[in-house]
Amino acid sequence: MNAPTTTQNEDRTPKASVRDFLELVKFSHTIFALPFALASMLIAASGFPDWRILAWILVAMIGARTAAMGFNRIVDREIDALNPRTQNREIPAGKVSVTQASLLVGVSALLFVFAAWQLNNLALALSPLALMALFFYSYCKRFTHFAHFVLGLCLGIAPVGAWVAVRGSLDFAPCVLAAAVMFWVAGFDVIYATMDNDFDRAHGIHSLVQTLGISGALRAARLLHIGFIALLGIFGVLTQLSWPFYAGVLLIAGFLIYEHSLVDESDLRRVNAAFFTVNGVVSVVFLVIVAASVWRVPN
Repeated sequence: MNAPTTTQNEDRTPKASVRDFLELVKFSHTIFALPFALASMLIAASGFPDWRILAWILVAMIGARTAAMGFNRIVDREIDALNPRTQNREIPAGKVSVTQASLLVGVSALLFVFAAWQLNNLALALSPLALMALFFYSYCKRFTHFAHFVLGLCLGIAPVGAWVAVRGSLDFAPCVLAAAVMFWVAGFDVIYATMDNDFDRAHGIHSLVQTLGISGALRAARLLHIGFIALLGIFGVLTQLSWPFYAGVLLIAGFLIYEHSLVDESDLRRVNAAFFTVNGVVSVVFLVIVAASVWRVPN
């Protein structure tokens, strides 16, 4: 990959607004991972946990995700400046400086570790490993076509972390859910990568789209989402969830079929709809069906 030149915008200190920072880390994309974490929390607690645990799980989620996204934007700032689709992101556009973004990453990472400390010893012990995985992802597309799976693993950390937060132990069931999330995220990230096919080829960026071509990558995404549905079924069996969960999994499968119907090799104009809208609905539906399966009214 040709080494991009450093953007001039990095050298000045802009007056970044709260909105700029929220856009920098794409706070709205929290909808992808948070429902899976909350669903895992509900199952681990066999209902609603103590409010303190919920609060620190939310703090940990916000801290980890903000640190990861901020770090990714810093590492990718020169690539983003070259890509017409991303050149208006906050750092290349000069809305947020590298120094400001770095400070946000540092504070957020510390907040995540502090929240883990407030939860239990295992959560604290695992928190540095989680941050390492989150930061490692930002470099993957420079050397491997399987960066989609690393991104999926990063989001899959969320339900495992929530389970550990509640129980203080690491069990097999949340790992199956993490694998399901990995397949789901890898699938829709492959679809998303089709939009940058020409740019990635010209600049040496790795992805399954570069390896398999657009049609092959879309087929791979479909297989990944079939695996996602299968793993959700296994997760339901392991955690002994009731019938609303399995009905909901069928509904999720329907949404994924619709997602893939939106995208065609010859027409990628609806990729954003497939990426944002459908997958946001999938994650929320998953939380709802888990809640319907495990909810217990307090005596």
